[in-house]
Amino acid sequence: MMSNNYGEEQLPPQYYQSTDFGEEEDDEMPATEKDLAEDAPWKKIQQNTFTRWCNEHLKCVNKTITDLQRDFSDGLKLISLLEVLSQKKMYRKHHTRPNFRQMKLENVSVALEFLDREHIKLVSIGELLLGFNLN
Repeated sequence: MMSNNYGEEQLPPQYYQSTDFGEEEDDEMPATEKDLAEDAPWKKIQQNTFTRWCNEHLKCVNKTITDLQRDFSDGLKLISLLEVLSQKKMYRKHHTRPNFRQMKLENVSVALEFLDREHIKLVSIGELLLGFNLN
């Protein structure tokens, strides 16, 4: 333990009490925080399921994804997936070789504009964004 200049014992910083006055914190995370945690099991299951679903549709255009966030970030595979699912081409031209952040953002905008024009509603499930209800 540490002591200050006045001879009193002082706890290390990680043991300081919180300011929630009277409520003790458990050593474990509450269930709601566990569900919201970045590595929550249900999130991993949904990501894996959605990734497999995307790959099932993208295989007809010889494309695959491994990481949703990284692989959809330039908009190209997202555009391909939307074209496969809808059996339509994008309304606007997009950058086939996006080198800059601006080009990648424009591609994602093209995909989102397509969803809007087709009246496809996006539904958020946790951190996953699903919206391929093509009615």
